[in-house]
Amino acid sequence: MRATFAALLLALAGVAPAPLPVDQAALLAVDPAPTLGAYHLFADAGARTPNKGLIPYALNTPLFSDYATKHRFVFLPAGQSARYTATGVVEFPVGTTLVKTFAYPAASGERFIETRLLIRKADGWVPNTYVWNAEQTEAVLKRAGARVAVSFKGRAIDYAVPNVNQCKQCHLSGEIVTPIGPKARNLNGSFTYAGGTENQLAHWTRTGMLTGVPATVAATPRWDDPHVPVADRARAYLDANCAHCHSRSGLASNSGLYLNLEESVASALGVGKRPVAAGRASGGLEFSIDPGHPDLSIIVHRMDSTEPGVMMPQFGRTVTHAEGVALIRAWIASMPHDGPTDIASLNK
Repeated sequence: MRATFAALLLALAGVAPAPLPVDQAALLAVDPAPTLGAYHLFADAGARTPNKGLIPYALNTPLFSDYATKHRFVFLPAGQSARYTATGVVEFPVGTTLVKTFAYPAASGERFIETRLLIRKADGWVPNTYVWNAEQTEAVLKRAGARVAVSFKGRAIDYAVPNVNQCKQCHLSGEIVTPIGPKARNLNGSFTYAGGTENQLAHWTRTGMLTGVPATVAATPRWDDPHVPVADRARAYLDANCAHCHSRSGLASNSGLYLNLEESVASALGVGKRPVAAGRASGGLEFSIDPGHPDLSIIVHRMDSTEPGVMMPQFGRTVTHAEGVALIRAWIASMPHDGPTDIASLNK
């Protein structure tokens, strides 16, 4: 009654009431909330204004998702910090929530399609996806996935919202679900905050969000930075788009194709490597990467395809990422045709 009376007084005075704090109990509940708004992650119903405690972040090289713009936030429980790890994803405490909204240009500015939550609970990470209504006033839980017609820049696509099982497949490392993007090296870049531009690792450290960061941390190259060598950008692109499955602990570990940035064996990267069981998906080609010959490389063939069972990645896109394919083609074309295929020669 007292809160209602206070809200009434504020309304009469023309002052908007302060938003309710992030509902940590709802985030950690066994059952997900039916709507995104129930968590109070944002101060407004349309999720344009993050609530207190949500920190925006970006990745140097992100996963391609049908040219969608992604708005990322991290929420940490009050008084807790994440811990730096030299490899893999930053170690987040229980209660951490990673928030990612997928959007496209619209006459009104932006149209939100879906918001994905990845919540760190006591027994592991749990993914949930919320799909926005046409009015952009509410996002509703969709565990079975959805299809959404999207038009942007003269292109029309049948956007695919993943179901829970597809989320888990991409996020599976060994036997556990884990985030993909927020590795320290992929966060090691500048971000423009409300108070100015700052390196994200420095900002997280200064504000107590992250501990244990050493003086020097390697950075994942930006895949679209023309000032960075093609080989470095290509490795970063494959790391972000493929390595969550194609790593020694990923779902595709039995393929023998490991595309993470730390991989140092040329054949494991696909150079001169014959597929284990690609079947028709190989397009009749012999090698994952045929040095000097992008048209003869299975990786290019599968990245260029949108056919189910052939296309790679299997989920998360319905169109070809032309710029990404062009980058990988350029990298393969630059490899010596008949020279050494050690990792040093590939990274030139």
